[in-house]
Amino acid sequence: MDLGTDLTMISIPAGRVTLSDRRTQQSWQVALEPCRLSALPVTQGLYAQVTGLRPSTVHGDRLPVEGVSWWDAVRFCNALSLHEGLAPAYRLDGESAAWDTSADGYRLPTEAEWEHACRAGTDGPRYGPLDDIAWYRGNSDGTLREAGGKLPNAWGLHDMLGNVWDWCWDVYDPEVYGTYRVLRGGGWFDEHWSCRASARRRSHPAFRVDDVGFRLARSGAP
Repeated sequence: MDLGTDLTMISIPAGRVTLSDRRTQQSWQVALEPCRLSALPVTQGLYAQVTGLRPSTVHGDRLPVEGVSWWDAVRFCNALSLHEGLAPAYRLDGESAAWDTSADGYRLPTEAEWEHACRAGTDGPRYGPLDDIAWYRGNSDGTLREAGGKLPNAWGLHDMLGNVWDWCWDVYDPEVYGTYRVLRGGGWFDEHWSCRASARRRSHPAFRVDDVGFRLARSGAP
């Protein structure tokens, strides 16, 4: 199976990022080790090659996969890891998932890794002019667009903002939302204010939505 350019991984340097919680009005810094993120969100073509499934509502191999739950995303990570001869990152048991941080396989980024990678050394709400870097309600014509069609950030990552939201590993706010997981990045149907490096959304890990996909991460430097 030739997974091609849809699986290009970009080295993300170590760094530090400040996260914030709107409900509690708290912010905190997270120190990050080097990691790798996929240059593109997972495409429908890649998802179908690994799983044999095409769950998206709008079809095209170069379109980001959408209509996938958080559980679908972590299962995909494990399946791709096994295909590549890597140790799966997740131990899945019924409705519980544990992350083996020593594993070298594919996984979802943490939201701190995601924001650090999205900013790529910038400190504003976006890494470039919105129309140049993202598909959102103002320019998408109300539909999903091919992955990589807009300019990447300084580290070579496309579609960090717009097109589809990315599932992250983290639980959003367990005191209020229980097992809901973090979504980052904004999507093709969102207004401009949702397409910001710091914007957060949440969803139940079993829900499937037509503007939610994911991108891959791996721990450590290559």
